[in-house]
Amino acid sequence: MFRQVTTAEDHAELVADLVRVLETRILDPLEILLASDALLEPVRARLRVEAEVWAAQLLGADRKRATATAARLIGALFPGDAPFDPPASWWRTALGRAVARATGHPSAAAVSYSTAGAILGITRQGVHDLVKRGKLARDSGGGVTTSSIRDRLNRPQESIPCHPKK
Repeated sequence: MFRQVTTAEDHAELVADLVRVLETRILDPLEILLASDALLEPVRARLRVEAEVWAAQLLGADRKRATATAARLIGALFPGDAPFDPPASWWRTALGRAVARATGHPSAAAVSYSTAGAILGITRQGVHDLVKRGKLARDSGGGVTTSSIRDRLNRPQESIPCHPKK
């Protein structure tokens, strides 16, 4: 079951992160090549609007659309000949968290315990404990399946009862 529970703050944070990455990876190089910021202003404005749409798609309830949007963004923003393998710090960004919830890891069926920890925001030992308790699925190669990581990220959060002081 794909269940995105997001807030307006999550959306705003993701939009800001997308705009930052778009500026850094697409617009800044074009500005250098064209030697003109004025030529890029309409593109910059359009990308800000598109960032709103992409954020809504990534955070929305339609897993197929979220996965397709994640693939398009990663392909355009992080091109390369090798499979996409971001550093641990990327998973802590708003875009990294949204991609993890939509797809798990976008280019791997299984990841190492340390990468799983980075995606989940916990330690490698925490991942080991979750695997041992059956909360994450171990891959036959010794890693953790990205589908189990994605499912863990999307599981309903247990509500903690609030007891007023007596």
